Amino acid sequence: MTKDEPIHEAPAIFNSKTRPQSADDEISNFGKVNYLEVTRHQHDQRLDNFLLNRLKGLPKPHIYKMIRSDEIRVNNKRCKAHDRVQREDVVRIAPVVLATREKPIISTEFAKSLLARVVYEDEGLIVLNKPSGIAVHGGSGLDFGVIEAMREVTGKKYLELVHRIDKDTSGLLMISKKRSALKVLQQHLVDKTIQKHYLCIAKGQPALNEQRIDAPLLRYTLASGERRVKVDAQDPQTKESQTDIVVHGRFTIAEQPVSLIEAKPLTGRTHQIRVHLAHIGHAILGDNKYHVHDKSGVHRLCLHAWRLDIPGYDTITAPLPDEMLDWMPEEIKSQLPK
Repeated sequence: MTKDEPIHEAPAIFNSKTRPQSADDEISNFGKVNYLEVTRHQHDQRLDNFLLNRLKGLPKPHIYKMIRSDEIRVNNKRCKAHDRVQREDVVRIAPVVLATREKPIISTEFAKSLLARVVYEDEGLIVLNKPSGIAVHGGSGLDFGVIEAMREVTGKKYLELVHRIDKDTSGLLMISKKRSALKVLQQHLVDKTIQKHYLCIAKGQPALNEQRIDAPLLRYTLASGERRVKVDAQDPQTKESQTDIVVHGRFTIAEQPVSLIEAKPLTGRTHQIRVHLAHIGHAILGDNKYHVHDKSGVHRLCLHAWRLDIPGYDTITAPLPDEMLDWMPEEIKSQLPK
């Protein structure tokens, strides 16, 4: 079987005791063999991604081990992680022990505040103005993130992140309501036909009003296990990375020169804007990873996902949050890009 070749043969016949449940529904008992019938929402999804969405709490390496050990079968046949499931396929999952936790309780106030932050919605897409300080998904000690909260408060069985932004970054986050919309939007991201625009307040005042930062980035891990990124042109694992920046204003905070900068990432690397700006000497204010000696007094990451240009859509924007606006003089506010 070749890479990404769909698995699609008629599913096996099941007796009444093993009749498959819809893959749209949550698994209620992981301690027994489960049979899940693929629906239109998961059609053409890679098997590993299908399982990751249904075995939350199970480490990814364990899922790959289950596939290799024949504990996962599709239509009673052996399978590989990159195989694609098709509508009406039946996925067999052997008993598995998950780290159990109670379903998170989403407060009414938080639910209302999150729904009030929806800046665009159609039949296939929600765009949310995410607040700073909230992760886009649960994990790593977090009970829930934006996507879990949105599933809970909307009651929708299918909501998936189109992309991710950092926990401390505010602004536009795309969430798909249909598998078909997810595939189209993610292909746009692969083809680089979606342009993201960020606004940030950065240390210092660049000499040039416009420039392209072309500096390859490498992900690495600290001894504590925390993820970091650095500019590195030598390591074979490094990835080319480019960001265009435009200076929209120069002013001071705590008698320190700063700038309002629009950043347009041309590639989609982890922490790309933060590391690129720090690399040229203009780290983002409030960045506790890449601007540890920040003396501005700003207590949040001043990075905001401000605008999205998506093929076939009108431009979508999210206004700067008050925590960033409050640091700006009136003349800078009046010149904010539209």
